Amino acid sequence: MRDFFTHGRIIGGIVTTPDLGGALEDYQGRLGLNMVEHGKLDADLAASWNCPNSAGARMATLQPRSGTHCFIRLIEQPVPDDFRPTRTYGWAAFELTVQDVYGWPDRLAGSGFDIIGPPKEIAGLPYFVPMQVTGRGREMIYLNEVRDNTPTSDLPMAGSLTDHIFIVILATPDREANLHWLTQNIGLDVGGTYMLEYTMINKAFGLPDGTQSSITMVQKDRLPIIEVDDYPEVATVRPRATGCLPPGNALVTIAVDSLDAVKADFIAPPAVRGGVLYAGKRSATVVGMAGELLELVEIA
Repeated sequence: MRDFFTHGRIIGGIVTTPDLGGALEDYQGRLGLNMVEHGKLDADLAASWNCPNSAGARMATLQPRSGTHCFIRLIEQPVPDDFRPTRTYGWAAFELTVQDVYGWPDRLAGSGFDIIGPPKEIAGLPYFVPMQVTGRGREMIYLNEVRDNTPTSDLPMAGSLTDHIFIVILATPDREANLHWLTQNIGLDVGGTYMLEYTMINKAFGLPDGTQSSITMVQKDRLPIIEVDDYPEVATVRPRATGCLPPGNALVTIAVDSLDAVKADFIAPPAVRGGVLYAGKRSATVVGMAGELLELVEIA
């Protein structure tokens, strides 16, 4: 197996939640993640995301029990009344590799997670079995049991009941433009494109059964990273309070070989940061074509 720290590797995702204590009950008590840091959001870090009004928010950092260097950061902030998952552009979901996906509905019963898609095999995609849940912050989490590698990518088997984020889903008004931006600015590769009946999109927008959507995988060599989804024209920009993080799936962190090679404009100059995620490495954040926040951590 290749070294985990490679260009494009997902090493974190931020979820905003209106109730940090309740979210910890869900992510620790139900998903079984370990809390490795907690405190308040540093002002300089918030400014690097162009979210200065999120500074001082309560937060916690969680890691899978497998010890994989990938972290979910829970940050407390109110949820806008008009925010609905799977209807706006930006980060739509985080996909976690898990064991025993058919046992997860029982494990999550009575928690703050709502099951919106029970475990289901997808026609034409026998490589994994997914299910979908939303959390207290209306974030979307996919729990995927990997069965095999795809012809064009390597998928990770879970090393603990719940393991790391291995794919993030990006909702965009212009899939081709987003693909071009990611390849030209971040140095990623375009993988396979698929047409499928995407239940989550069809339900969210009230589309007829059988409606097909286009999705494209963005990867680096055989490492899958971002699933870029075409969204219907009625999708909207995600509502967010001024100077605060986007609601739900707020930000994604990936590793890059060199920040100097990144062609996109940084929100703030790269800075060395401590803590379990950054581990003394430089990081900087960019804004993508769909308004998504993409944080880059240099591993060279």
